[in-house]
Amino acid sequence: MVGTIHPLRTTDLTEEERDWMLMGPFDGGVPGLVRRVRRILDVSQRGLAAILEVSQSVVARWETGRTSPRVSVVQRLLTLAGIRVELRDEDTGEEVGAMRADGARNRGGNRYPAHVDLEVTGWWVPRQDRRMTTIGYIVNLRRSRELGRPAVHYRVCPRFKEIQRMLFGTPDDHPARHQLHAEAEHLQDLHDDRRRARTA
Repeated sequence: MVGTIHPLRTTDLTEEERDWMLMGPFDGGVPGLVRRVRRILDVSQRGLAAILEVSQSVVARWETGRTSPRVSVVQRLLTLAGIRVELRDEDTGEEVGAMRADGARNRGGNRYPAHVDLEVTGWWVPRQDRRMTTIGYIVNLRRSRELGRPAVHYRVCPRFKEIQRMLFGTPDDHPARHQLHAEAEHLQDLHDDRRRARTA
């Protein structure tokens, strides 16, 4: 006797099961992305593990969601599969890029905090020599120009930053070092022009 297959009726399902059916496909997240890359490359877990030089168990843990690959590994996976990812601003739809690698650094060689807006105020001079009438000021100013060390300031006060961004907009990134140097040179030229105009 051949059994008959009855079609699934939604009336036979609980409300929770009906909701689950109507939701459609679920986003696979990172595990689903790893499986998608394997499907595009047409490789097994062991094959992908060999390409990435990791063990098969590591790939299995990614696919079950027990662990997640590092961002650098995800980037490599996407490159292998020929997938390009774009980050877009939710409000404007504009593409958002990573912060530049050649961004400004302080005199100790460290990056400035990512959340602050930088302002060049001229060439760097030690605090004790900032009065323009001292010999130390002239010596340190000349040395800073030779070494390319501009004076860079930023404020962390949220209220001040909010006002500044309302007036001038929010910078996408920190300037590169050569841009800071150019700004310091420009400010120095303006200062020299004003001084010459006063003495003329």
